[in-house]
Amino acid sequence: MDIGLPSAAHLIYIPFVALVGVVIGWVLGSRAAQDAFAAELKRREQKARREGGGAA
Repeated sequence: MDIGLPSAAHLIYIPFVALVGVVIGWVLGSRAAQDAFAAELKRREQKARREGGGAA
C-alpha cells in the first residue's frame, strides 16, 4: 500500500473549503445574533408595558 503525497490541488481546495465554511458560519452567526438582539428588545418592551400599566 503506497500512499503518496497529496496533489497540488489540495493546497488550493482544502483552504478554499475551510474559508467557505468560515464565511457560512459568520453569516449564520450574525443572523442568529441579530435575531437574539431583536427578541431581547421585544422582551424588554413587553416587560416595560406590563410594569408601566400599559400607559404608552
